[in-house]
Amino acid sequence: MRIPVLAAALLVAGGSSLAGQSPSDSARRARECPSCAEWNVPQKSFRIFGNTYYVGTHGLSSILITSPRGHVLIDGGLPESAPLILANIRSLGFRAEDVKLILNSHAHYDHAGGIEALRGATGASVAASVWSARVIEAGKSIAGDPQLGLVLPYPNVPSVRVIADGQVLKSGDVELTAHFTGGHTPGGTTWSWKSCEGERCLDLVYADSQTPVSADDFLFTKSATYPTAIADFEHSFSVLQGLSCDVLLTPHPGASNLFERFAVRDSGGGGLVDREACRRLAANARKQLADRIAKEGAGRQP
Repeated sequence: MRIPVLAAALLVAGGSSLAGQSPSDSARRARECPSCAEWNVPQKSFRIFGNTYYVGTHGLSSILITSPRGHVLIDGGLPESAPLILANIRSLGFRAEDVKLILNSHAHYDHAGGIEALRGATGASVAASVWSARVIEAGKSIAGDPQLGLVLPYPNVPSVRVIADGQVLKSGDVELTAHFTGGHTPGGTTWSWKSCEGERCLDLVYADSQTPVSADDFLFTKSATYPTAIADFEHSFSVLQGLSCDVLLTPHPGASNLFERFAVRDSGGGGLVDREACRRLAANARKQLADRIAKEGAGRQP
C-alpha cells in the first residue's frame, strides 16, 4: 500500500513513542499516514489453530505462537499498536513477559514500528534478516527499499539478531523456519511452523507482502540500489508455491481474507484450511509484478 511522502518526522530513533502526543501531533500523524487510524482499529484476539493466536489490530497482523517455555511473536504493527497487542496477549491468559522472541515480516513502520515497545515490555530478543535488522536498528528505511522516502521512521531497536535463509528459530517447543522472500523489500521474510490440536497438525505460513509498490522515482527494472528486486520476487514466488501451506496468514489480514475466512470457520462452514492459498497468493503477485514491469517498459508512472 502506498504511503504519502513524509512531511515531518513524528518519531525519532531511540525509542520515541506516540504516548501523550498533543492534538497537533495527532493531526500531523493523520496527514502523514492517513491509513494509520484505520489500520490501528482494535481487534479482539482469537485462536487461529492450536497454539497459534491472532493478537494484532484489525488492519495489521501480529501472530502469537505459544509454548510452556516461551512464546514467539511475529510483527509489531505501528508504534501505537504495541499497547493493543500487549492487551490482546494478556486477554488470552498469557503473560507478555513470557514472549521470548520477536520476529518480523518486513521492516516498514506498519509492521516493525511497535517492536521496540514490545521488546521493552517483554524483554524478548528480536531477530530478522540482515537487511531488515539494519533497518530495525536504525528505525528508518535505507537504500534499497523501493518505498524509500515514503515510509515513516519509528522507534529503533538497539540490537537485532541476524538470521539466515532457511534457519530454524526456537523458543521452548516452538520452531519456526525463516524463508527469505524479498522484492517488496530486500529483507522480506516468510515464516512457517506447525501447530497441533490433539493429533491433528497443520502447516501455517505467514507470507510476507509480495506487492511491487514503490516511490515514483523507483523502477524495479532499472534500480541501482536494488538491482536484484525482480529476481528476488521470482525467488519469493517459487518459495511460496513450494511451501506446505494449510493455513495462510499475511501481514495485512485483508490480503488473505483472514477475518472472512474465520467467520466462515466459526459458523461451522470450514474456511480454515486452504492448501492452494499460498500458490494462489504467488500467482496473483506474479501477475502484479508483470503488470508493473509492463508499465515501466511503456514509460508510464508506477
